[in-house]
Amino acid sequence: MTTGTTPTEQPPMSLAEAPLRQARNSAAFWTATGRSRGHEVIRRRGFVAVDGDERAGLRILIQEPDLDPGELAEVSELVRGAAGSATVEDPFSSADLSHLGMRNWQMPVMLRLPGPVAEPALEVTRVRGSEDLRTAERVVIEGFELDGFEPYRPGELFPAALIEQPGVDVFIATIDGETAGAGVSVLADGVGSHYWISTSSAFRSRGVGRAVMLGALAHLADLPATLTASKLGRPLYESLGYTVATPATWWASS
Repeated sequence: MTTGTTPTEQPPMSLAEAPLRQARNSAAFWTATGRSRGHEVIRRRGFVAVDGDERAGLRILIQEPDLDPGELAEVSELVRGAAGSATVEDPFSSADLSHLGMRNWQMPVMLRLPGPVAEPALEVTRVRGSEDLRTAERVVIEGFELDGFEPYRPGELFPAALIEQPGVDVFIATIDGETAGAGVSVLADGVGSHYWISTSSAFRSRGVGRAVMLGALAHLADLPATLTASKLGRPLYESLGYTVATPATWWASS
């Protein structure tokens, strides 16, 4: 279900604003995910954490570039006490978590300003029911090699309640009646973003990722959109009008 209000005339979002808006959108997405899974959501000024079980792990979204000592200590405590793996997303690349022995890498936060969106070359539909949601779930688990969700348990990555969360939509692309790709779009505070853009291994190099993105962007064309891009995904996003704003730093436990 997508929610939002008709946008009013506002100055274009600047690249400097993109990290904060991506931080807020990621928090909205993971909060919706955590709630739909029944996991604890912890909110602080400088971060949001979703404390999952052994398979889902802990997700921490840094929300401000200036964590205070108490917040940094709490983040460290959460990581050390995580039931499963821990992932920390820092769009500002300002939090030093090296003392936790986590591996880290960088991916760019990107911004797309409002503008026309082309029609996808494949059929892309918004997921409405449980069967399509399960199919999307399997595509994402395969595409992102989410070994923590194997053996597969239906509804664990994408619970049925996820598509009932305000602003969250799941999309699938099909080729000859078979699901070829999937992805999630999130609309929060007038900004869109995208997560889990995946292609089934049987349909790679056939424009599936582009189709999913175009289908998901269609209802966000009049709004600014942010995302965090992988190395492989960046050329696609640049071709769709996204511009690199800044590097985000990700931290993950083994």
